[in-house]
Amino acid sequence: MAKKRKKKNKKDKFKNNVLDITRTNRMTAGGRQMRFRAVVAVGDEEGKIGIGVAKGDDVSKAIQKAERKAKKNIVEIPITEEGTISREVRAKFGPSEILLLPQQKGRGLVAGGTVRVICNLLGIEDISSKVISRTRNKLNNARATVKALKKLKYSSPKPKE
Repeated sequence: MAKKRKKKNKKDKFKNNVLDITRTNRMTAGGRQMRFRAVVAVGDEEGKIGIGVAKGDDVSKAIQKAERKAKKNIVEIPITEEGTISREVRAKFGPSEILLLPQQKGRGLVAGGTVRVICNLLGIEDISSKVISRTRNKLNNARATVKALKKLKYSSPKPKE
């Protein structure tokens, strides 16, 4: 007798944001074949983030596939109680280089473009960033930002004596 699968009624707590949609062409014997590439970031605003990239025949299929891939690639990032990061971090992915700096409470999100979206999805409230690169490629900037945030470590609490 086959086992029945239980449906998950758990409400999805992740929010998604489309970072980039690009039209791609491929030449075949029948002519040009157009597809769409989507870059999607998902986060729960509590320190978890994932980036997904997928292609599809139309925009909605590409976004759905990218969202599924992003949920599979989720990483956890340590955020301080003040809503910022613990120290300055810098990372490079391809030609993109990102610098992230912690800010005082109430200073706000001083970041633009892709870095701002990722910080919003992570739940970071006070941070300053600078994109130090020659490229404006949103995928590379997103991956460099996540790579920089992965460098942060959880600090273990001091034992009580």
